Amino acid sequence: MFISLIGTWIQIIAESWLVFQLTNSPFLLGVVGFLGSMPIFFLSLFGGVAADRINKRNILLFTQTSFMVLAFILAFLTQFKLITAGQIMLIALLNGIIMAFDAPSRQAVVVELVGKEHLLNAIALNSAAFNSSRLIGPALAGILIAAIGMSGCFYINGISFLAMIIALLLIRVNNNVKNENNPEVLKALREGLKFIKNNRLILILISVVGITSLFGISYTLFMPVFARDILKVGIKGLGWLMSAAGIGALAAALILAKLYRLKYKGRFLIISSLIFSFSLILFSLSRSYLFSLFTLVLIGWSSVTAISLVNTMLQTLVPDNFRGRVMSAFMFTFAGLMPFGNLIAGSIAQAWGVSLAVAMGGAICALFFAGTAIFYTPLRKI
Repeated sequence: MFISLIGTWIQIIAESWLVFQLTNSPFLLGVVGFLGSMPIFFLSLFGGVAADRINKRNILLFTQTSFMVLAFILAFLTQFKLITAGQIMLIALLNGIIMAFDAPSRQAVVVELVGKEHLLNAIALNSAAFNSSRLIGPALAGILIAAIGMSGCFYINGISFLAMIIALLLIRVNNNVKNENNPEVLKALREGLKFIKNNRLILILISVVGITSLFGISYTLFMPVFARDILKVGIKGLGWLMSAAGIGALAAALILAKLYRLKYKGRFLIISSLIFSFSLILFSLSRSYLFSLFTLVLIGWSSVTAISLVNTMLQTLVPDNFRGRVMSAFMFTFAGLMPFGNLIAGSIAQAWGVSLAVAMGGAICALFFAGTAIFYTPLRKI
């Protein structure tokens, strides 16, 4: 997965640069992000049902192969100068549909590989792999776009999926398939949503993820604009801006791997969420490349810390018979709301500029997290 994710980050940077070159529109950057994440909003809960009914390894083999094919199609169209913004949007939409079924199985299979005893360590290792790739991939993208072009970056991503496919062919997992009728599945979904609604602490934790996803994460969409027009550092500078967030994120993953027994995780969650919010505001106001790098390290550290703490607390608090459905809701709010955040931020950026769009997102997050800390005291006691 580590190798495959490096390729994915290379493609993300190259694709955003390509869209910006073709359209010169911050709004369309938001549209591409919206289309890439929108299917998760509608399909992630059904992806969780599929993970319970079909061999997870087989689902992952299909989804990873599909990702690879789409990467090669994007590379071919770009190489022969046939690519259009519409084609990029279609490929982003197809990737989002596949991701809606890939992500639940990928999260759920970890327990079957390591068991509940090592689950928290595995989550930390998973996060470290993701954020290491987030550090390496964007930096490589800046170099590779200049050296082999954007089509070459897309080919590299396609090839990188072979690492994941080979690994899946080599491992064996427990085939815990549940053959349920459709009405029972729908009833189970309703029961899971009712459980979340009636448990205020779990609802608050999921809301923290939702607000972060809706108003905070969209800053990544506008990195090409910050790199080219505001900080004036070009494509290589773009790679280092993205990598700065990756450095902070990797540090957070490694720290959490040591501190997962930490008392008062709720307090740590509030502090990290507020640091994330104010760092976003500072980044939006910065016109210094070095200071922007510093704020992005803080953004990467605080966002991964907050999301990982929510993940850990949910899996600790939720009984076994509701864990899958609650984690499906976690994915729904984390990735499913992201397209709407991208669309909102893209619209604000088009009308009033990317700096104001990012600053407004940070301010909304800060108000929500501060209000949660003040008015919901049980969170500080976890």
